[in-house]
Amino acid sequence: MSWLKNPRTRAALVLALAGLGIVSVAFRPLLIYSFNQLYVSAGVVRHTYWLGIPTLQTPAEMWMLQEIITELKPDFLVETGTYLGGSSLYFATVLSQVTPQGRVITVDVEDYRRKGHDASQFAVFRERVDFLQGSSLAPEVVQAIALKVQGHRVLVMLDSRHSRAYVRQELEQYAPLVSVGSYVVVHDTNRGVPAGWNFGHGPLGAIHEFLAHHLEFVLDRSREKFLLSYCPSGYLQRIR
Repeated sequence: MSWLKNPRTRAALVLALAGLGIVSVAFRPLLIYSFNQLYVSAGVVRHTYWLGIPTLQTPAEMWMLQEIITELKPDFLVETGTYLGGSSLYFATVLSQVTPQGRVITVDVEDYRRKGHDASQFAVFRERVDFLQGSSLAPEVVQAIALKVQGHRVLVMLDSRHSRAYVRQELEQYAPLVSVGSYVVVHDTNRGVPAGWNFGHGPLGAIHEFLAHHLEFVLDRSREKFLLSYCPSGYLQRIR
């Protein structure tokens, strides 16, 4: 049974049994986890593009994020972790349709955009995206963003370093910028843990620590309705 050691094979087996009605609905979390593991192991995320620019996101996640943007119509979307700019370009494209003055502020330690791909070739990126180079936790970066978004409707995406300690600090710095009713979305909460089954040492652990001390935020699991998600338990909504 050595073939069962392969995560992709195990995931495919569980999904196949579910299709045959052999796996009970009581195992729904396992089915969702297996579906996600199958997707991750296929390596498709490295070959997912928006207008030719890699996004490193699942199509299901991006669809959900456009639903949130359309509902909230934020003035600013703050993103930590730019990489090649595919996600920033996507967010800017959606904002251009729902918020006349909406802008994206994106932060990364390096400007990777010209290493094979350049999102700024698109007018909507040049017109609506502000790129800041530096650590997302650098005091000057946080202060510059806070001053710019003050008094506006703000949506935050955390997708830079994925350690528990780093995300915990990001949450403390960026969650206060989120307007009531809006979200801070923590990406890659699926890293190293079965879809919310334990806290782990990644972003999911940071979320549980954060929520224990910040009752103004709650988990919104309804945003995981498409099942395929890199952000299980990662949609934190500000309720007050």
